[in-house]
Amino acid sequence: MADLVRFGISIDDSLLERFDDLIARKGYGNRSEAIRDLIRGALVEDQWARGEEETVGTVTLVYDHHTRDLGDKLTERQHSHHDAIISALHVHLDHHNCIEVVVVKGKAREVKRLADELIGTKGVKHGKLVTTTTGRDLG
Repeated sequence: MADLVRFGISIDDSLLERFDDLIARKGYGNRSEAIRDLIRGALVEDQWARGEEETVGTVTLVYDHHTRDLGDKLTERQHSHHDAIISALHVHLDHHNCIEVVVVKGKAREVKRLADELIGTKGVKHGKLVTTTTGRDLG
């Protein structure tokens, strides 16, 4: 484990009270872990903003599988990016609707482009890219 460094911050009483309420609702044991998570979140956002570092994420798609050729189009797009796709999960929600979760890995700008391509496929009802990190540089 890395050496821990203690530091102090100045914060308005009411802001700290709201923060304490928030971290209690989220189940944090202490302020330190909550602040570490905020810092990690900012670092991940910065990693994605730079666009050149290796990142991971999930692309979630909801669509009607009865839409003509949609399943084939999505599968073809995934095959054309086989190097960036780690895994895919397909679940039948009801008689018409499916959800597909695609785990992707690569440079942030390339992953965003792939996600936009999948989400923008005609017939996709809703799509979302959830971004995260490989975790290598977060300690």
